[in-house]
Amino acid sequence: MPHLFTIAIGSDHAGFAYKEAIKAMLLAEGHTVRDLGTYSDAPCDYPDFIRPVAEAVARGEYERGIVLGGSGNGEAIVANRVRGVRCGLCWNEQVAIWNRSHNDGNVLSLGQRTVSEAEALKIVRVWLATEFEGGRHLARIRKIDGA
Repeated sequence: MPHLFTIAIGSDHAGFAYKEAIKAMLLAEGHTVRDLGTYSDAPCDYPDFIRPVAEAVARGEYERGIVLGGSGNGEAIVANRVRGVRCGLCWNEQVAIWNRSHNDGNVLSLGQRTVSEAEALKIVRVWLATEFEGGRHLARIRKIDGA
């Protein structure tokens, strides 16, 4: 049986549609999901919704976070400003595997304008299913975290 995660999710207006689709998929699969906004496709500022996701993951309130925008770049930058977050912008399943297996990524960033909805859902599934390899990667994670 696959692990069921607690997941915080947030987007700006440009990632809203995929956020809703991903949230529905995660809930249907049995995960616990907290939607931190935005709640429509009306223009908004992405840091207002992305930072709370990253902070919730960093505090340990949620095991994983997912952030979305048009490209996912700004969202990844905001999330990575929060100590303890290792957010990766993933544009295919292989990059998602590397984010988890090599970087122990705890927040996933996706761009609604860069991948299809079907691919985004696949990326989320493989990202959640992939374990951190540890080993040689652990020392690198410690360096990233300044430990």
